[in-house]
Amino acid sequence: MDKKQVASCLAEAQHHLNQELLPFWLNRCMDKKNGGFITQFDKDGNDTGEDVKSLIAQARCTYTFASAHRAGFGEGKCAEFARHGVNYLLDVMWDKQHEGFYWTTNRAGEVLIDKKILYGQSFAIYALSEYTLATGDPRGLETAQRLFELIQIHCTDTMYGGYFEMFERNWELCLPGPSGGDRKTLDVHMHLMEAFTALYEASGRQVHRRKLLEDIALLNERILHPQYRTGIPQFRADWSVAPQIKFDIVWGWDRFTDGQQKANPTDNTAYGHNVEFVWLLLHAMDILEMPVGNYEDTIRKALMHTIENGIDRKFGGVFVEGPHTGGVYDREKEFWQQAEVLIGMLEAVLRFGPDPFWQTYYNVHRFVFDKVIHHEIGEWWPLLTREGQPIWTHMSHSWKINYHTIRAMIQCIQRLEKIQGSI
Repeated sequence: MDKKQVASCLAEAQHHLNQELLPFWLNRCMDKKNGGFITQFDKDGNDTGEDVKSLIAQARCTYTFASAHRAGFGEGKCAEFARHGVNYLLDVMWDKQHEGFYWTTNRAGEVLIDKKILYGQSFAIYALSEYTLATGDPRGLETAQRLFELIQIHCTDTMYGGYFEMFERNWELCLPGPSGGDRKTLDVHMHLMEAFTALYEASGRQVHRRKLLEDIALLNERILHPQYRTGIPQFRADWSVAPQIKFDIVWGWDRFTDGQQKANPTDNTAYGHNVEFVWLLLHAMDILEMPVGNYEDTIRKALMHTIENGIDRKFGGVFVEGPHTGGVYDREKEFWQQAEVLIGMLEAVLRFGPDPFWQTYYNVHRFVFDKVIHHEIGEWWPLLTREGQPIWTHMSHSWKINYHTIRAMIQCIQRLEKIQGSI
């Protein structure tokens, strides 16, 4: 490995985080009038005026500022922002009658969608646990533990294992089909892994440890492809593979507006998800103080599947998705996939050595810093052509916010510093 190349990547990441990304958010997202965060910004970083606050955006922003403070960034300001986010979650978005968090409010805090969506609840646990870890404020962990208990009571599938995901306000399971009451997803169970990891780190309680281990086993035994160890997006209640349909309540289907079912519905896997799963699993094993052990083969296969199929060697960056057997369906570039592959490849360098992971990291790093980052404004373009021309130009909305971008820079800086110290 080239020491100068590592040092250059580290310097770029530090500059971007401290001089571009954090200032973008700290200068514009706090809603001082109504509480919580404003998260809808156009290509120039201006507020679009969209009248919505989603649980995903509020929880992810809270997590982001808490994690930045915990990592030593922001000179105390990030802790202030994290506390501001927690106040909105607990005072406005928490359902005081049925408990759990509402899905959306308007900017003034009036409830728009009162459903309980497990995807959003998982990020609330993640954010609140990180907040207590970062600041010592017990409110975060107290609420995270109560939400964990609600999920065990209302969401657990005691017949087939795992969790149902879509509920009405009173925690009654939604109808099947587009309402989602009969589906289970990689997305939710993977993000529960990261949420339970943070919860266990904050609490040290054995029940949180057991449920984290249970979810990890489920992901490996049910949700990953048995041969290729790539993620399968959707399942029926009995864990049979289901066509990937669009739910009535969406959180990341903004690219797929034509029709209710995805093309290649039972044979597509997202490269960014697979690498994100790898580094989150490795982090979970570290917090559990357990060896990687039997999961190493899965980890290596998932990483190599992305390297062999998902990396664009001509233009740089990560493609969106393709079949489990190999190849590519979608050659556009999404911001979050780039972010997660950056972290995962650096983690692989530390675990398994530089070849072929460093060159893969550097490929994506250059694409991100040369094409994906809108340096003049400070955030990342959400969707680009294969060549790196922006397709969508907004800087933020209800699920394209700072969670992937700031987290990627923090996690990459920490890993690049370790790598730099070892060569």
